[in-house]
Amino acid sequence: MDILGSFALLLAFLVAVYAFAAGIAGILTRRALLTKSARHAGMAVFGLVTLAVAALEYFFFTDNFSLAYVAAHSNSALPGFYKFAALWAGQEGSLLWWSWLLSIYAFLALFLNRKRHPELMPWVGVTLAGVQIFFLTLNNFVSNPFHVFASADMAGIFHMARLSEGSGLNPLLQYPEMVIHPPMLYLGYTGFTVPFAFAMAALLARYPGEKWIHITRRWTMVAWCFQTVGVLLGAHWAYAVLGWGGYWEWDPVENAALLPWITGTAFLHSVMMQEKRGMMKVWNVWLVFSTFMLCILGTFLTRAGIVSSVHAFAESSIGAWFVGFLAIVLVVCLAAWWKNRDYLRSDNQLDSLVSRESSFLFNNLILLAACFAVLWGTLFPVLSEWVTGSKISVGPPFFNKVNIPIALFLLLLTGVGPLLAWRKTSYDALKRNFAWPLAGGLVSGAIAFAFGYRNFYALMCLILSVFVALTIAAEFFRGARVIAAREGVNLLTAVGTLTMRNTRRYGGYIVHFGMVLIFIGISGQAFNKDIQQNLSPGQSLSIGPFTIVCQNYDQVQNDNYQSERATLEVFRKGKSEMMLYPERRFFNASQVTETIVAVESSPLRDLYVVYAGRSPDTNQPVVHAYLNPLVKWIWFGGIVVVLGTGLAMIPDRRPALVLRAVSEKSWDGALAPAPGALPATAPARGPSRSILRKSEGEE
Repeated sequence: MDILGSFALLLAFLVAVYAFAAGIAGILTRRALLTKSARHAGMAVFGLVTLAVAALEYFFFTDNFSLAYVAAHSNSALPGFYKFAALWAGQEGSLLWWSWLLSIYAFLALFLNRKRHPELMPWVGVTLAGVQIFFLTLNNFVSNPFHVFASADMAGIFHMARLSEGSGLNPLLQYPEMVIHPPMLYLGYTGFTVPFAFAMAALLARYPGEKWIHITRRWTMVAWCFQTVGVLLGAHWAYAVLGWGGYWEWDPVENAALLPWITGTAFLHSVMMQEKRGMMKVWNVWLVFSTFMLCILGTFLTRAGIVSSVHAFAESSIGAWFVGFLAIVLVVCLAAWWKNRDYLRSDNQLDSLVSRESSFLFNNLILLAACFAVLWGTLFPVLSEWVTGSKISVGPPFFNKVNIPIALFLLLLTGVGPLLAWRKTSYDALKRNFAWPLAGGLVSGAIAFAFGYRNFYALMCLILSVFVALTIAAEFFRGARVIAAREGVNLLTAVGTLTMRNTRRYGGYIVHFGMVLIFIGISGQAFNKDIQQNLSPGQSLSIGPFTIVCQNYDQVQNDNYQSERATLEVFRKGKSEMMLYPERRFFNASQVTETIVAVESSPLRDLYVVYAGRSPDTNQPVVHAYLNPLVKWIWFGGIVVVLGTGLAMIPDRRPALVLRAVSEKSWDGALAPAPGALPATAPARGPSRSILRKSEGEE
């Protein structure tokens, strides 16, 4: 199987090279048969890489430790679903996983568009093949997962060797969420390759902007959704596994995952400017290019070992390959843009600062400022070491100081943007649309202040969150009220009808509402509490309204690990409410100890308890308890964001025109229709077409 896997990878590399070369030859010679052959080769890469992945998984599930990669990341006692996840646990396997997901996207992009966009798709195929060549080069010649153990006999002949047992999976990865989180994040990273390919193809082929932008937007939404899920699952994994009481520490690898999400978000907003007004064409092309390059940069940071992170792989020489690839991509992007820059001229200019166009422009500027701040803070330790010889770390205080105001301004724009009209917004419209949402936000802030909340940023977040939520509710209510009056249905049914008639717009509003929930959850961090103390059986500690009483400590053991577990009873107002069981696990194969936290979560607060081991001074068990308000709102908000994104990708369901026959009596004495004539229809009643168009969300 190792020979089969290696052969499949090598053949995939050769087929990708052929797809790249034949695609260019087909474009230059305009030979349809050559172009078709290149497309088929690009799709065939998927089958070959799939065969390699299946071969590697076969070694994991059969506990065959003749492969160095399997021996380093698995053992016979490892549960089956973790053996599947071990595929991406190390550098070699994760790069193979990257190549496989990329091959899936490439197959779908080429297959679904095989009969469409004939001027565009050859360039798309060439771009996708070029990216595949890079990763398959790494898979075959730099970081091959199919290296075997071998030993030499007396004659100097090497024979394949097989270890009796493996080292086991990294304990940090032995958590159910890690079977889901990396695939989601990788689907985001690899998914942004498709918009990059379409943007590059459109620029090189000088394809009409309104056509390629529609295709690219949908692929970007898919990748953006996966990236969102991956980032949130990563935050939840850090919260549930690492045992430090938080979910985001501005870790370099966390930041690397956030960067393409930020630029992808900017593109999904500014793309509307190009669709509606033919503006921001240069922005859109470079946002797509930048998003792809940031995906490659994130992969580089994870694997090069130049940054310190619990998420990163060990230091290796593979970083030079990524730097070289990034340099090539940047040069190609600059050359394509410079040669075709006249193709990207805007059709219109900004008419007013008080307009929807200006809100999108400000949105882009703020998002790019956030991206630069995160990128600068992430790379600053590396840059400082190169310049001064000493590494200067940049921690959470820097990121929070810079990004919290930026995030609050973005939250404001989330509420303001949809209420502004295209071209120019009148004062009366501003007053009508903003008055009561703004009043609601200010009232909520005053109530919170009266109840003792004094943190400035938390108060601003609450005011803006209520403001945005009310603007979203107002948009749904205005449109639904018109539909309910016209069609005689209840308001809830009218909301559903309204949403399905413009899924992109109202799905976007749902995404915005999900972001509001996430902001509310993050604002709770200003009120976190924690306490740590020795806690022997019979002793207690108090935090907030809770009293935690230690009942005992016991031992748990199986083939994979042995642990010491605390049994804690939680009281509130003298009544027992729950039992918590935090523990410390010692994994037999890797000889590593990890913390398993206990969390009792509610919409109001999380009680988060860590058994921190035994004190080195007294040998007494130590318990660290945290009280984290509103954390659950973050996870629920993430679900709402994903649902809204899915809705925005569903095609609109337009209303059908129904002609209804009218009886003679309804005409109040009018002449009856002649025999054989078409049935008469009553004159239209209700709001004018222009009002309906506005209320139903047509932009």
